[in-house]
Amino acid sequence: MGRPTDPDSTPAPVGTTAEAGLIPDLMARIPWPRWALITVAAAAGVLVVSCLLCVLCCCCRRHRRKKPRDKVAVGLGSARSSTTTHLVQPEIRVGLKQAVDLRARGPGDTADPYASVSLSTQPRHRHETKAHRGTLNPVFDETCCFHVPPAELPQTTLQVRLLDSRCFSQHEPLGELSLPLGAIDLRHVLELWHQLGPPGTTEAEQTGELCFSLQYVPGSGRLTVVVLEARGLSSGLAEPYVKVQLMLNQRKWKRRKTSARKSTASPYFNEAFTFLVPFSQIQSVDLVLAVWARGLRLRAEPVGKLVLGARASGQPLQHWADMLAHARRPVTQWHRLRPPREVDRALALQPRLHLPLPGS
Repeated sequence: MGRPTDPDSTPAPVGTTAEAGLIPDLMARIPWPRWALITVAAAAGVLVVSCLLCVLCCCCRRHRRKKPRDKVAVGLGSARSSTTTHLVQPEIRVGLKQAVDLRARGPGDTADPYASVSLSTQPRHRHETKAHRGTLNPVFDETCCFHVPPAELPQTTLQVRLLDSRCFSQHEPLGELSLPLGAIDLRHVLELWHQLGPPGTTEAEQTGELCFSLQYVPGSGRLTVVVLEARGLSSGLAEPYVKVQLMLNQRKWKRRKTSARKSTASPYFNEAFTFLVPFSQIQSVDLVLAVWARGLRLRAEPVGKLVLGARASGQPLQHWADMLAHARRPVTQWHRLRPPREVDRALALQPRLHLPLPGS
């Protein structure tokens, strides 16, 4: 007695199931060749492995960032210097904030004020702010530094002069301030208002003034300097003339000079010089004007110098900026000449060694 069997049925193989043919069935249904399916599977595997490696790298980097480094931030306010004042010269920083209620001394009810700061022990080292156009309440917000030996500090006086900038005439003084540094505690930062007094005699040694115009054409790169006149030169000088020099990247580049004028302390030149300066180099150029004359030694020596350019300050920097702002138009101004050594020091120039003349 046994169960009847269906002669048309086929017994299933031992150890297999119906799921064993799922992947081959899917591959058979996809209308792609076998090699393409294998390539897609390999690319997917590489992508998955790459993602896992990226995740592991990010985790490692975060772990490394959390480790402490051998650096310590130190606040300067809590540090104490072990250097004594006998070894270094203290630096005095003077910040000019603003001025209010100035009185215009020229025609009109306004002025173009700027400030000149110096020390009584260093009259030739001065800092000039830029001029502020058309105001009696200028806001300067400029800082200058002076190095003073400790022994000279009690006898040093800070001198601040306010002047009205004039293009075609002498700059008009507006007021001045003298502040003895020996009576101030310089260990603390002080911000004080001071009353300006009338203009006095604190002006440093004058070396004369020079009037010239600047014109720059960016398209052609033509820089034109017209030397007009000078005034206030010493009466003991003979045959004054003006040297115009261009410096590129603090190196001497081009030079011109006017003809000499005889027997006058206010020579009139009215000579023009043109230099080719590409626009890409105009910010790397220093323009130096120097008045030369023969003195008692019968030898031509510089009487006063002036430097203009991006590295200048005060009125010269303002004149240079006005030239660039008003391209193709000449801009004329009077400038006070500086002592030659002061300008050479600012330009990092070494003075020439003059050999003594026979019998001198």
